[in-house]
Amino acid sequence: MLQPKRLQYFYLQNPKIFNRIWNIMARLEYNELKIGTIFLKDGAPFKVLESAFIRMQQRKPVMQLKIVNLISGKTQEYAAHQNENYEEAEIDMTPVVFIYESRGEYWFHEKGNPKNRFQLPAETIGKAAQFLKNNTEVTAYKFGEQIINVELPIKMDLKVTESPPAIKGNTAQGGNKVVTLETGATVSAPLFINEGDILRINTETGQYVERVEKAS
Repeated sequence: MLQPKRLQYFYLQNPKIFNRIWNIMARLEYNELKIGTIFLKDGAPFKVLESAFIRMQQRKPVMQLKIVNLISGKTQEYAAHQNENYEEAEIDMTPVVFIYESRGEYWFHEKGNPKNRFQLPAETIGKAAQFLKNNTEVTAYKFGEQIINVELPIKMDLKVTESPPAIKGNTAQGGNKVVTLETGATVSAPLFINEGDILRINTETGQYVERVEKAS
């Protein structure tokens, strides 16, 4: 086995070759597929959304996963077994800015370089696309030479544009109603929320978190 100093020397001499060899050697065991891990399956990059270790009596343990194909945006259930290992996907991340949406295509540009534009279809971005607003900075995933997907901030602050009036007396008892946000997305929010309020939304779950600013 190479000693640490030799590894460092090899890296400094050939960083790209070193990284490729290291990624091949450092494969992931089935129980390392935690939430957020990106690995290769059938040549495509998948991200782990949910992960649960399951051990049944007289059976080998498995990792029961919910994963998303970062290229197609499709999710699926997947069981990783004890005798399997996986290659971690080489994903580069770069900041980009959302510009606009047109006919189901979401357009972005490289941060600091508005001329370098690209688009992704709504089905690739998934449900989080409904929370994108102009000039929002997001993280782009680059696989090889291709930008394959983007990731929104986990929490975003959005203005309420439509909010049905609460029935008098109901606000004291609690409850929810459906409100419309500035991006056109609808969420379930408490009855005391009014048009013009700024809400914090979890873009992964699509749920209301809190009111951060009350309408003036």
